[in-house]
Formats: sequence, structure tokens, C-alpha cells
Amino acid sequence: MADQKHQYSLSFKSLLIAAFLLWIPDVGFSAAAIGSPGRGQGQWQLLLNNTGVVAMHMALTHQNTVLMFDQTGSGPTGYRLRHRYNGRRCTRSKNDFQDSSCYAHTVEYDIFQNKISPLTLYTDPWGSSGSFLSNGTLLQTGGFGHGSRSIRYFRPCQDRKCDWKESRRRLSNERWYASNQRLPGHDRVIVLGGTRVFTYEFVPKRSDGEGAFDLPFLHQTYDPDSTGGNNLYPFLHLSSDGNLFIFANRDSILFNLRRNRVVKTFPQIPGAGSRNYPSSGSSVILPLDHRDGFQKVEVMVCGGAASGAYKAAGEGRYLKGLSSCGRMVITGNKHKWNMENMPGPRLLNDMLILPTGDILIINGAQSGCGGSNNARNASLQPYLYKPNSRLGRRFSVLKSTKIARMYHSTAIVLPDGRILVAGSNPNNRYASRNVAYPTELRLQAFVPQYMGREYHNNRPINVTIHYGDHGEDGVKYGREFRVGFSLGTKPSNGVEFNVYAPPVTTHSISMNQRMLKLKCRSMERAKDGRMDAIVQAPPSSNVAPPGYFMLTVVNGGIPSISQWVRFTDT
Repeated sequence: MADQKHQYSLSFKSLLIAAFLLWIPDVGFSAAAIGSPGRGQGQWQLLLNNTGVVAMHMALTHQNTVLMFDQTGSGPTGYRLRHRYNGRRCTRSKNDFQDSSCYAHTVEYDIFQNKISPLTLYTDPWGSSGSFLSNGTLLQTGGFGHGSRSIRYFRPCQDRKCDWKESRRRLSNERWYASNQRLPGHDRVIVLGGTRVFTYEFVPKRSDGEGAFDLPFLHQTYDPDSTGGNNLYPFLHLSSDGNLFIFANRDSILFNLRRNRVVKTFPQIPGAGSRNYPSSGSSVILPLDHRDGFQKVEVMVCGGAASGAYKAAGEGRYLKGLSSCGRMVITGNKHKWNMENMPGPRLLNDMLILPTGDILIINGAQSGCGGSNNARNASLQPYLYKPNSRLGRRFSVLKSTKIARMYHSTAIVLPDGRILVAGSNPNNRYASRNVAYPTELRLQAFVPQYMGREYHNNRPINVTIHYGDHGEDGVKYGREFRVGFSLGTKPSNGVEFNVYAPPVTTHSISMNQRMLKLKCRSMERAKDGRMDAIVQAPPSSNVAPPGYFMLTVVNGGIPSISQWVRFTDT
């Protein structure tokens, strides 16, 4: 009965998403109605003219909503509140109309309805970091000023009446521009680094006295000649052996958290310049694959700023950004950065793993660095990167947008395969005149070519997930579960079952982003014509920390609409 209930729930969600794809309010067309998106280059949709707040931070929840939030000191936004967070009423006086605390600085976007609902923040999340816990709750840590030691929670719910809650416990250190990574085991997250902070600590806090630990690597990678040190928002990736890969500035290590020691020091990435904020390149861990037991772990770092870019920007000179990308396998015994170039220089860019396993590089600028009004020459063309193609044929240029997405812009992958793009505000407050790049409140979606109508017969549809004897709480590690789907043609030899942990994105870093290519034990066509596959869950929480993942069936490079699956160790 539990299995039937779960199957129905996911089928109903599939119908909702399918209906949403047929007609998107305020857009007039959809991916399902597109003939050939840009002749292989994709297509852009304008979803909303005004999100009300800048999406400096963005995260997709398992309830198919997107959280967007900005700094609380940015001034008036599109949503006025009746009361401040301390309960004091917001009046119609001139002072209150200018008071930031009388405005919402966070919203929840409903993907199905294409609508925004304002939420309430109590402390400033500007420059914060986040992770999803195993039950789908967003844990957000740190920020600016009085928010620098805050621990916030948002647990999404179906009735859309949820809101942020503040923990009574605080971070041990102030964390502004720190990074998060969800760890193996039950709901343990590391918070690492921050402005002039060279430590790490764990959340949720298990006791009031739980403190922080010094990390010499952060001292070593700090650049005293650059404001911010070029090692803020370090790139963190969880290796499948349970150790943590940490990249800051140009250097990287593999760190054993249980023993509090460095187990590997990797070669420095070649070339001048820096990769982390304020140089603001980006990074992904390439998809892990069951065919090697998820043992090959490879990271990729792209873009960044030239040496001295921050100082030069302060003088009105905007140095050309970095064009190079580096890939390195962090498991095994031989480690070397394999370098290649993007089609052009890029910084302030987001790197996202598409449902197909390819990498999308989107947003950003060609010159300057991170920080207020420190960049010029918007990067309007996304890049597609195919990791498994041969060198020299991996990059392609996609359709250009007309909207600059600079500092404080974000992008995430949606369950239907589109890319939600929002934000951009290089200014201290919301500004639309007499600035190089105005505050950007328009909400867009980039539609990749794989969503074209010509692929309809090859696209798996009506995907259902059957937990079976596992109950409704999820699939345990290493266990099998069933995936059903319909297909208008004979399946290709390369049907894949990919699961994706959606990130918490901000400042060109997509925290906790992860894709796994799962093993299909068997697949056959049932009597009703649907395909029935037996898929094996990841082997451990080292490979996939507990929580919600988007499962996509990919047939010959054409992805289905994703459905949520939960992996658990209990």
C-alpha cells in the first residue's frame, strides 16, 4: 500500500509538471512547444519582469519551489511588510518607507504557478553559505554584520506557509563568505573559512560549547595583497572515500575531518591569477559513475581573475579574466591538472551539472573581479562542456542572452531540465540609473536544446519511483528500487539513471552540487507498454550524503522530467 501511495504521489507531480510545460503563465510558450531551441544552441524565456528581491542566493527545494534571498540592508524591495522582524509595526511614514527592515528580502518562487511569495528574514544572509539536511530542510549559516554567526532553517512545505526560523545556537566564529559541505552520516555539515577567519566548524550544533578548529591551509592560501585574500568561498567537494577536497586561491588539499589532518597536497593549478572570491571562478565535481564503483573522483575549476584585478578595478582598470579550466582526478596516486581553455575569458560564472551529465557555464563577466562595480564586459553567451568528448571538441557556445548577469547573480537546474537564472546587482543598494549595470530583477529560464519537440519520441515520460519495501521515507544505501517510465520508441543502449543533488548557489559557487550515474540491474517492457527498471541506490553516504536527489532517466542523451528520490542510512 505504501508503495502504491508513493507511486501515485510521484505520478501526480509528473502530471503537474507536464501541464506546466504545456503552458507557462506570462510566457506564452514552453519547452514542450519549442520546435528546435536555437538550432542546438538553446533558447531563453522571460518568466517574470520583477522578482521583488535580488536573487543573490538561490536554492531549489524538494517541494519544487525556489528560495531567493538578498542582503537585508539593500533598501526597499518589491515586497513591503506590515511588521518588522522584532514585531514593531511598519507605518506609512517617510522613514519607514525607506527602512530596509520594513521590506521582505527573501521570497519563495513556485515553479508550477510561476509566482512569488514574500518571506521574512531576521538576520542578514549576505555572503552566507548553505546545505540541505536529510529531511529537505535548508540550513543557512553566517552572513553579514549581526547575521555573521546566525544559523537559519527553512523547511519547505506543501501549503507554502513555511518561513525562516533562527536557531538559538550560534556559530563559533563570524562567517562572511564561508563555504558549506554536507558530510557523510546523519545531518552533519562543515562550515569553512570566511573573511579573515581561518577555521572550520560543524553544524547543526550538538552543544553550546562546540567550537571551531584552525585550518593552516587557509592561512597559507590567503593573499595579503588582495582585499578578501582570494581564498573566500573555498571550493569544497566530498570525495567518495569520505575525505574533503578543499580548493582555495590556486591550491588544494584532501582533508581527513575525523583526524583533522591533511592526507594529500595537490599540485598548484597552473597559470597566474586566482580562482576564489573575489577572483570568482567556479568549480564542479564531475559526475560519479557506478561503472568504476564511484571510485574515480574528478574536479574541474574554470575561470577567475587576473593577478592584481581587485586593485586595478578600484583604479578603474578592468583586467581580462582567465580563460583556462583545469581538471584533476583526486583519487588514486597520480595527480595532475589537465588544462584547457574556454571559448573566452570568464569570471563571476556559475557551473552547473545538466541532467545529461554535461556542464553548463553561465552568467558572469569577461574582465575585472568580484565585488561592487568591479567587473565589466558581461558574458552573455553560456558555454556547454561535454566532459567525455575528446580534447578540443568539448566546448560549444550557446545562445546569447540580452540581460547581463554580473556580481550577485545565480543559476540553478530545475526538475524539468531548464536553467533558472536570476539576480545581478553590483551596486550597494537597488539602482537603475547612472550605473554601469543596473540592479536586475527579471527572472529568466535558459532552455537547453535537449528540450526540443523533435526529441519527444526519445524522451522518457511519466517517470515513477517505487520504494517498495523501503516504505515512504526513502531508499537505503545499496538497496534496489524500481523506476517506471513510458517511451515512444525503442530505448537506446545507453539509458542512464542519473541522480542529482541540487546546490545552494551564490557568488559563483554551487555548494553540495553532485551527480551520480546509478547502476541499472535490469530493464524490460511491461505488459502495459511501460518500461520497468530495477535501479541500485548508491552504496554509502560517502558517495551520496543522505537527503533528496532529483532522478532523471536519460535515453540517448534526452532527459526525462526529474522526480525526487530520497536516500537514507536509516
